[in-house]
Amino acid sequence: MKSINLFRGYASHGLLPRTDIIEATSEVLLPEVREYDYNDEDRHPLVYGSDNGSAWVRACIAEFSNRAFKLPVSSNAATRPEHLNLTSGASYGIMNILLQTTLPHTGYTKQAFIVTPTYFLVNKAFLDAGFTGKITAVEEKGDGLDLAFLEAKLKSCENSSNGESGQKAEESLRIINAQDGKKKIYRYVIYLVPTYSNPTGAIYSRSSRLKLLELARKYDILIISDDVYDLLRLDDDNGSGALIPSPPELRFPHLDRESISAANTFGNTISNCTFSKIIAPGLRTGYQETANAKLATQLASGGANASGGTPCQLNSMIVATMIKNGAVERIVHNFVSVLRERARVLAKSIKLYLPKGTQYSECKGGYFSWCTLPVGYDSSKIVEEVSSEGVLLADGSHFEVSGDRRNWGERSVRLSISYATAAEIEEAVKIWGIACQKHRVLDCEQADIAIGHASSLLKSRRKKQSQL
Repeated sequence: MKSINLFRGYASHGLLPRTDIIEATSEVLLPEVREYDYNDEDRHPLVYGSDNGSAWVRACIAEFSNRAFKLPVSSNAATRPEHLNLTSGASYGIMNILLQTTLPHTGYTKQAFIVTPTYFLVNKAFLDAGFTGKITAVEEKGDGLDLAFLEAKLKSCENSSNGESGQKAEESLRIINAQDGKKKIYRYVIYLVPTYSNPTGAIYSRSSRLKLLELARKYDILIISDDVYDLLRLDDDNGSGALIPSPPELRFPHLDRESISAANTFGNTISNCTFSKIIAPGLRTGYQETANAKLATQLASGGANASGGTPCQLNSMIVATMIKNGAVERIVHNFVSVLRERARVLAKSIKLYLPKGTQYSECKGGYFSWCTLPVGYDSSKIVEEVSSEGVLLADGSHFEVSGDRRNWGERSVRLSISYATAAEIEEAVKIWGIACQKHRVLDCEQADIAIGHASSLLKSRRKKQSQL
């Protein structure tokens, strides 16, 4: 029996641009000599790269980003090559950020905040970095986060600071800076996916982003935003004629640069990006964007980069070549066209097959959306049942923040449109809906039995009382 996978979070094989990658790889490697082979900031594609990645690659990415976000190069918000550090994808990016900008082991970095429900594999990166017992979940609220809750927690952390432990934390930073030169270590860190969030599909408004940035500057927070889906906008017919519709909001480093003070020499934001969601995950190529060159340089200065250079020397050049020859825009355009149809079919199928009262908003971009069944349905049980029929769904329990659960698995499910075809999506939701009907009938039957049993007990008690 062939399974239908609405759990998987990467593109179906038919969407992967094999031919474009072959052509770009040939363009990079067929020449015996390239003009940049002996440039220390670029280097031969098959040797160790510079620490923050090839200069011409970063220039390509910066130009591509500014074009996508419609930012003139003269704008304060515009991306420049020196703002970028190349990585081997967003997963590596998170690890690198936490290692280079936080000190939870010593107590200098006091707490990590993770938006809940969250990307289900990010927890381990925070635990690996030393945040066990130091993670707080923050829920989405309205068009952003519950900022009142977040600030209350920040004030609590500030008020609970111990004088002696605080001195030890400061001493640990002094020792590190004496060894490595001036580094920026943050007191707090927050992780979120602000555009087409994984798993909810939410889009945080500009206003909510600016309010979070204000809090970050006040409390010395590093905002890590996974910006991996924002070019996949599905709710725009793109009347401008461009192949890629503009993302709905600017990224955090754009906003940070617009209003950063001269005294804030590192900024408070990192955009953690990848080409895995818009080209192919096997390329393992991404980048980190910061508000200024200083923090980007710090991210590129870890021991692994100092030893081996950028972790994506060859593949980053393949991606940059695909940017230069226009392939990336064509690929994203194709992704958007296919995903838009899948999103439409998913919304229609949910309305048609799932129980009345199901809460769902159509996927407006990216890969994911969040569906909550009415009270009385147990999503985890239903998901387990339909898996035996070949339908793979991700119940909400997967998207909890480590150590701070919200019981998302009780009624909610994350739905992915990246892997299954439109026809498969409709078939999967139909099977899911039938399972929901069965569970509701069983629940009603069990309720009737329980009511009948309670009624019999009541009658028996009344009869005994009448006999006394």
